[in-house]
Parts: sequence; structure tokens; C-alpha cells
Amino acid sequence: MPVLALGDTLLVTLQGELQDSTAEQLQHDITRRIAHGPVRGVVIDISGVDTVDSFLGRVLAEIASSAALMGARTVLAGMRPAVAITLVELGLALPGLVTALDVERSLSLLGHGRATDPPHTRRPHHADLS
Repeated sequence: MPVLALGDTLLVTLQGELQDSTAEQLQHDITRRIAHGPVRGVVIDISGVDTVDSFLGRVLAEIASSAALMGARTVLAGMRPAVAITLVELGLALPGLVTALDVERSLSLLGHGRATDPPHTRRPHHADLS
């Protein structure tokens, strides 16, 4: 899964169903990239993802936690309404993640350019992702 650098921000676009091993590899790739370069932000675009199960939710939260420990902020972009509803119904939260409606607003949150509308963000409540 490609991790693109846009200045000091990493951009990852997830598509379709992610295998558990792919999600874990992505976590390692992102933390490695943060460690090797000046990275202050990570945008994970999940607009192409149909479902987020508890494992992927936990991996996304762990990416945000690891990034924060290394000085980078993580923004989750493009969550579909059905995915948000599923996460709420399952009682899953994504601690440490800020959300935005799209990549443009995510980049604006991280200080890249200006979006015409203020970004829509929420800070989820902490919950066990097991």
C-alpha cells in the first residue's frame, strides 16, 4: 500500500477490503516513514473502504497513537456514513484520531492551504477496541 509524501505530511488512501496483514504492514510502513523524515501529519483516506471492523479500527487507532508519540498528528478522511453508523453500532471509537470529511479538509487541518469551509472534526470518546 503506497504511502505518499506531500511535504511534511503522509497521505495513505485505503481501497476496498483490507486484509489484517496489509493493515499491520501499513502501520509499520507509516511509523517507519515518520521515524526517517520530518513528518508532522498523516492523512488516512478511507473513502474507498466499505467496512471498518474492530481489527482495522484498532490498527487505525494504533497508527494515530504511534504517530502522536513521534510528533505527528493523524487525520482520518472520507468516512462514509455507513462506516460511521457501523462504528457507533459496534461501540467502537478511534481514540487519537481526528476526522475530516475529505482529504482537502484534512490537509487544511494540518496547515496545508485553506479550505473554503471549516473542517468538520470530532474527537471520539475513548473506548476499548477489542
